[in-house]
Amino acid sequence: MEFELIGQEANREPMERYMKNKFPFLGVKSPDRKLQEREVLKESRNWDTANLILEIQALYQKPEREYQYVAIDLAQRNYQRFSLAELNALLVLVDQKAWWDTVDSWRKVFASYAIKFPEHKLAIFSWFFQNESMWLRRISIIFQLTEKETLDTEMLTKAIEADQFTNEFFLQKAIGWALRNYSKVNPGWVGDFIATHQLSNLAQREASKYLDN
Repeated sequence: MEFELIGQEANREPMERYMKNKFPFLGVKSPDRKLQEREVLKESRNWDTANLILEIQALYQKPEREYQYVAIDLAQRNYQRFSLAELNALLVLVDQKAWWDTVDSWRKVFASYAIKFPEHKLAIFSWFFQNESMWLRRISIIFQLTEKETLDTEMLTKAIEADQFTNEFFLQKAIGWALRNYSKVNPGWVGDFIATHQLSNLAQREASKYLDN
């Protein structure tokens, strides 16, 4: 696939600075990227999944950050078409060029698949749970972020307790975020969890946001 994004030089430096200068950017803001990738995403529905995965992998290796976003958008657009093995083939990309922006977007891909195919939810969770990669463990914590009645509290508890005492900011933030979101659905459970677990100040502050109101 021949696909190139066209960025604006004026956007490049501010975007790189926002991401702590960890990655080079072309200067394509999100709304413009979505316009530029629209036809590719549409066409991708006609690609066989083997070629689709190859295209996702190829885009992910490009240096500019926006291409990683396009790769993830392709995965998100087509996740329902993947077998569990094909989805697992994308797992290696999560820890490449990893930062919160791509990791949290990958979370949506894997979580969407688990919601669509709940019989595979536990298997997918196991790919992230207690992984040696901090970024994959972050996904285990926020894996069920958008779920309500279907959220598995035992799964969430396991993920949080595995990193309850870590000093890693992105994991503590994830703990608070996961609990805060679920408190909108089940404030009693989250309140009890906070009361029975020693959480960091960051995690507790985030988790309690809606409980304190």
